[in-house]
Amino acid sequence: MAWRRSLFSGVPEHLHRLVPSGYQVIGDIAVISLPDELWAYDDAIAEAIFSRHQNVRTVLKRRPIPRGERRVPEVQVIAGKGTTTTCREFGFSYTLDLSRVFYSSRLASERQRIARLVRPGEHVLVPFAGVGPFVVPIAARGARVTAIENNPDSAIFLRENLEINRVARMVSVLEGDFYDVAPALSPRYDRAVVPAPYGRDDAVWVVSDLVKTGGTIHLYTFERRRAENDLSRNFGVRGFDVEGVRRCGNVAPGICRYALDLVRTAKPTVREHP
Repeated sequence: MAWRRSLFSGVPEHLHRLVPSGYQVIGDIAVISLPDELWAYDDAIAEAIFSRHQNVRTVLKRRPIPRGERRVPEVQVIAGKGTTTTCREFGFSYTLDLSRVFYSSRLASERQRIARLVRPGEHVLVPFAGVGPFVVPIAARGARVTAIENNPDSAIFLRENLEINRVARMVSVLEGDFYDVAPALSPRYDRAVVPAPYGRDDAVWVVSDLVKTGGTIHLYTFERRRAENDLSRNFGVRGFDVEGVRRCGNVAPGICRYALDLVRTAKPTVREHP
């Protein structure tokens, strides 16, 4: 594609296969996830991005998958300055600092899809809530939301974004590790949205104890390419009806993000990670 070809003159030929197929524009900041081998080619990358976006003032590079309890990716400024921005998504605004919090614009259509499924009056649980991109549109639909976030910086921006979007009265923010907070919650939720960090699919078993029988869990997980059938089969034999499995883009070579819509039909059987 044109984007990748525009970089080939500035990147050695043996590394062309590592050039990402795309990048994200979040507010007025472009963010590109780069493998270690490409971190030395900042100038070529920034020039290619600036030439395509007049509104972009800063280009950041980061490693593909954020890890750790707080999911804060390692980022560096390639060109421009500042890592704080405000982005708009389907009529909502989110203020955030990309050096302190995790945010992905690639789940925007998923966030809109889930919000459209929510009915007014539902009780919805959102662990790993981040700065609120799932929480805000769900609350705007008239649901009562419990949002849990472990990163203090994300929690600050989450509360600010609730006020900006005028949904603060619909949301209870609990700051802390989800696994520590969960035992104090009542099993009363009609729905849960679980954008699980990499390697933490076990969160679905904790969530399942908090969702009513017949309730829905929307799980976001990372798996190898073409894993749809395996994911459906694994969850289908563990106390869930699998209503849908969809791929939500690539996050690293050979690794994709998947969205699973699970209906709790019985107490799930906990085994090793699916």
